[in-house]
Amino acid sequence: MLLLWGCALVVGVGRSGSAQAPSSSLLLPPPPGSVLPPEPSLPRSPRLELDPGSVEGTMSGPLPGGLSPLLPGIDPLPSVGAAGPVVLDMPYEAMPPASEDGYLMPGAAFPEGFDDLWAPRPWFWQLMPNNLIYTSYLAGPKEPRFGTVFYDDTTPAPYATTGQEGWLWDSTIGGRVSIVRYGSDPVLHPQGFEVQIEGAAFVRLDPQDDRDLRSADFRVGVPVVYGVGRWQTKLAYYHNSAHLGDEFMLKHPTFPRINYVRDCIVWGNSYYLYDWMRLYGEVGWAFFTAGGAQPWELQGGVELIQARPTAGQGAPFLAVNGFSRQELDWGGNVCVQTGWAWRGRRSEKLYRIGFEYLYGSDPQYQFVYKNQNRAGIGMWYDY
Repeated sequence: MLLLWGCALVVGVGRSGSAQAPSSSLLLPPPPGSVLPPEPSLPRSPRLELDPGSVEGTMSGPLPGGLSPLLPGIDPLPSVGAAGPVVLDMPYEAMPPASEDGYLMPGAAFPEGFDDLWAPRPWFWQLMPNNLIYTSYLAGPKEPRFGTVFYDDTTPAPYATTGQEGWLWDSTIGGRVSIVRYGSDPVLHPQGFEVQIEGAAFVRLDPQDDRDLRSADFRVGVPVVYGVGRWQTKLAYYHNSAHLGDEFMLKHPTFPRINYVRDCIVWGNSYYLYDWMRLYGEVGWAFFTAGGAQPWELQGGVELIQARPTAGQGAPFLAVNGFSRQELDWGGNVCVQTGWAWRGRRSEKLYRIGFEYLYGSDPQYQFVYKNQNRAGIGMWYDY
């Protein structure tokens, strides 16, 4: 830049003769390879300063960063600072405060209000928020999530009348997510109106017989939910169909396959008696059934689990679920789960490992009239 201004100075003097030399001499660097002795008595030259008005053709007005005007044809570099329209409502990652119970702006997806999980917060429209107003039941055998249970069943196999089934492996592959919400956005227990979608495949493998696929149930649904304070409610539709595994049919060709189908409307309610204790119940009515299914079903239960982020040490949990259906003369099954759980800090994602015990009707609907008495270990992940 100084070199450009030096050239401009020479041109200006040659044209007008009116430019005066600077009051102090300009020091030039020594030739390469030469060594000059120090001259402590020689004063330092002041910085070269020019009057922009003395140079013809210069641009008028100051430039960003305190730079002097440039000659025509020389474009300044773009600014390194922020420029252009702002398209985000907040920074990409606003760091949370140091305190455990700090608050952040709504929508930041960071810890907010852990001291009071139920405090009213601003409501606004949100597309695909990071959490749920109405969450899946922890011990519900037909709730969408990622999970797997390896267990021992002491009842006879469905193709036998005596003996014990032995070891089986049930897995759930699916989840429940929020699509749109008008409501608040804390990390835990948001409030407002919400539309969710849910879906899962419930798969049973036989580890004692080449891990054959024994059966698979498929479920998909759309819950519309509302929550305020400690209370949540949902009105949902789901479709459930049951299918017998190919390998099982080949090895047991005389086993009767049923086309079990439910298209069901569900009304459910959930209430947190304490931050760590949830009570729930729901009733379902199927407007279309097949394969022996009948319209009505009832479900209820209780959950005890740490409400706030658990950090690395985790926390214990206990969940009990009861499920009753009309086609079983109001029989059904009871499922109990207990173990250890970890809850995320920046979301309500929940990971659990532990023990499961189920007694009653087989939750695989191809074997709807068969009972199970099973116990095993499992892990479950809700998001």
